[in-house]
Amino acid sequence: MNTPTKLTVLRIILTIIMIIILIFPFYLVGFSFPQIEVSGIYIKTEYIIAGVIFIIASLTDFLDGHLARKNNEVTDLGKMLDAIADKVLVNSALIILSYKGFIPVAIPVIIIFRDTIVDAIKMQASSKGKVVAAIKSGKIKTASMMVGLVLVFFYNLPFELWNIRVADFLVYFAAIMSIISMIEYFNLNKKLILGPKEN
Repeated sequence: MNTPTKLTVLRIILTIIMIIILIFPFYLVGFSFPQIEVSGIYIKTEYIIAGVIFIIASLTDFLDGHLARKNNEVTDLGKMLDAIADKVLVNSALIILSYKGFIPVAIPVIIIFRDTIVDAIKMQASSKGKVVAAIKSGKIKTASMMVGLVLVFFYNLPFELWNIRVADFLVYFAAIMSIISMIEYFNLNKKLILGPKEN
């Protein structure tokens, strides 16, 4: 197992830790995370801890891909684990934050629906020996979602102090870009999916 793959595995482990911190009923073992107050905003520290873990895990996503390409260490195992790690990290955060009331339930539904469609398109292309390259709208969606989720974890601070809903804007924008990128992926690969038109 090379270094990029080890980083990918680390991302999966960090995701599991993040999930445990956010959903495990610690009160059953007599433990509770402290709350802190920032300018009248009461913050549950488990979300701050989870947010830090989310940031570290997201950085490994960038680093493992960079190292794999730089050192020519791209492997089938690494690509499979990377795809799993990406989906598990983001989707877990989306579902939990939605369940906890931080974001609307429609957001994870849209994101997961879009990812399922796009993954199906990529699988169809792969079965025919084609590679579906990442597109700009998809990259914008990913960047917006990652930054937006970090801000959600951190209670939209510091923007919340000025009542500027940056976290909400980025998460909603990412959902919109998800739909746009899904349509673009379909249009770009329509012939591959539907086959050539019959005369």
